[in-house]
Amino acid sequence: QVQLVESGGGLVQAGGSLRLSCLASGHTFSSLSMGWFRQVPGKEREFLASIRASDGFTFYKGSVKGRFTISRDNAKNTAYLQMNSLEPEDTAVYYCSADGGYSGIDPRKYQYWAQGTQVTVSS
Repeated sequence: QVQLVESGGGLVQAGGSLRLSCLASGHTFSSLSMGWFRQVPGKEREFLASIRASDGFTFYKGSVKGRFTISRDNAKNTAYLQMNSLEPEDTAVYYCSADGGYSGIDPRKYQYWAQGTQVTVSS
């Protein structure tokens, strides 16, 4: 059973940066594709970025491309989401996800989820 533990959320001023981390256990991390999503109350979970296990291919939601960077360190069993130039509209609960095969934008197709971490961007 894969367990994902997130860290790195918090409060930041607009224009600032945060790095989220997602530590995985219970599976060979290098074989997991990883995704990052966020959700605000009353809205659906929104895809942000993914990184494929097989070749490291990354894919981003258009509105965060250039501001957010997904990466992984297989030696540390950890995925990251570096977030720069944060805006108040980025305020949400952020989730990392993992799957043994899927690396797309549909949250329903990811098998494993972390608990979520709050990111609040003040204006």
